[in-house]
Amino acid sequence: MDIDVLKSCSCPLDAAIAVIGGKYKLDIVYYLFDRVLRYSELARLINATPKMLAEQLKALESDGIVSRKLYPVVPPKTEYSLTELGDKLCKAVMELFNFGCELYKINDVRQPCAENDFSRLQTVANRNKRRKRRE
Repeated sequence: MDIDVLKSCSCPLDAAIAVIGGKYKLDIVYYLFDRVLRYSELARLINATPKMLAEQLKALESDGIVSRKLYPVVPPKTEYSLTELGDKLCKAVMELFNFGCELYKINDVRQPCAENDFSRLQTVANRNKRRKRRE
């Protein structure tokens, strides 16, 4: 993260929002929990223009949330995954996910996410808990 941006933040919440508050950033983090995806796979999951998706991925990489691995093959192959810092967002994203589910339920609207998406988040959260206990 840009140190000047961090210094300009008024509190830790402001700093967190500076990192994940961009358009599509939470979607990217959400889809990368517990898996590695290629750019084309992310593009299919996230309804963003190629330029916007590339910008958001670049920003998340710069902030240490996303890791990018480029393979020297033709055509180019690029894979994205979360860093250890990115994995720490899991608990917050799970709470946001639960809040969103509650909104769908209150308004009697079928939520569009697959059931296995939530179990993927729980897997990452449990792994983070085990990691913390070892430290």
